[in-house]
Amino acid sequence: MGKFFNLDSPLMVFLSKMADLMILNIITLLLCLPIITAGDAMTALYYMTIKIVRGEECYIVRGYFKSFKENFRQATIIWILALLVFFILAGDFVIIRSGALAMGNVMTVLLIIVSIIYAFTMFYVFPVLSRFENTVKNTIRNAFLMSILNLPRTILIAIINLLPIALLLLIAQAAPFVFLFGFSVPAYLCSTQFVKIFKRFEPEEENAEGGEELETLSFIREEEEEKQRKLEEEQAEDASKQAE
Repeated sequence: MGKFFNLDSPLMVFLSKMADLMILNIITLLLCLPIITAGDAMTALYYMTIKIVRGEECYIVRGYFKSFKENFRQATIIWILALLVFFILAGDFVIIRSGALAMGNVMTVLLIIVSIIYAFTMFYVFPVLSRFENTVKNTIRNAFLMSILNLPRTILIAIINLLPIALLLLIAQAAPFVFLFGFSVPAYLCSTQFVKIFKRFEPEEENAEGGEELETLSFIREEEEEKQRKLEEEQAEDASKQAE
């Protein structure tokens, strides 16, 4: 019986992970309440769930707030832009449904396509921000490109994110579970996919199956080369100033 309560037993590892996810969920829920900090809260959540999936040792609360502090500016800007786009799309749907525009069916189809692209990008943007250092523009662009390049996984990620909502609508008694795990469990399940997706963007990591280094995608490689070029230029300027 004692082996079940050993700290390294599967049972204790599972309970420990669930406790971590519950703590992350409650913190994220509280930080989402002010609305303006919701984007940064989700970034910090994915920062931690990706670490958990990767098996990296970390302090849950300390690591969460470390990410929250470091990514606050970019996450907040992205979140405000996302809210603006959401309200624009919602307003367009209202206008089309009112019949105020001609070619309403065509406009509806186009708006649905744009909304799907928006949703796919939003599923990726905060996990990407939590993992990669980049500008706001490039973070959004990379999130969009990743979602398209990994379309089957993107659809799975979309389904996972919609599960808590479906659960609440179908089973009202599930509200306590959603309160305790509604953010963190979907983020953890999605992170199992993001870890695989991000390997293509981390050439220093080796493929676990083939043991071969994966090639960096072109748009990521171009950004890294541009950063390196600017760094070399700055170093050359510093060296010339010192020589003078």
